[in-house]
Amino acid sequence: MKTLVIMPTYNEIESLESSVLAIRHLEEQVDLLIVDDNSPDGTGQLADSLTDQTTYVLHRSAKDGLGAAYLDAFGWAISHGYELIVQMDADGSHLANDLPKLLAQSHHADLVIGSRWVPGGSVENWPWYRKAISKIGNSYARFMLRSNVRDMTAGYRVYKATFLKTVDLSGVASRGYAFQVEMTLRTMRAR
Repeated sequence: MKTLVIMPTYNEIESLESSVLAIRHLEEQVDLLIVDDNSPDGTGQLADSLTDQTTYVLHRSAKDGLGAAYLDAFGWAISHGYELIVQMDADGSHLANDLPKLLAQSHHADLVIGSRWVPGGSVENWPWYRKAISKIGNSYARFMLRSNVRDMTAGYRVYKATFLKTVDLSGVASRGYAFQVEMTLRTMRAR
């Protein structure tokens, strides 16, 4: 299936190139869209230097939130005919080597989440308080939304474009990290 990895950036100059190279070294045939929110550290210019026949850059004029970046990228992906749309951080926290496992599961679901908090999931180099905030935040979201999804805040995801076309993306209110929770909730409600 025609697959696009979306990698939003803001001041990611130190990690972007290695994240892009990790994607390029996969045996999976995927394209990459780097979405830069006018990073003052030059990330956008670095992204431009990394373009090729499978790597593209979407420049946005200002930092407008993670959710807004993904929504713009979803529109770009759908208009360019992609069938699977992957969310992946540019900071190296999402391992490219895990992508084939996520893509394999996408045949069975509209949304596949690469979770930190399930058997086999892990987090490296996070201080204890960041882990605690994530676990507590996920527990709270699961309780409040009556969800059985273990990691509603995870950012490593695969969506089917056919599903995203059914979602009123213009009605997505969250622009920051709550975007992940809102999109999970919208996916649950669509079933």
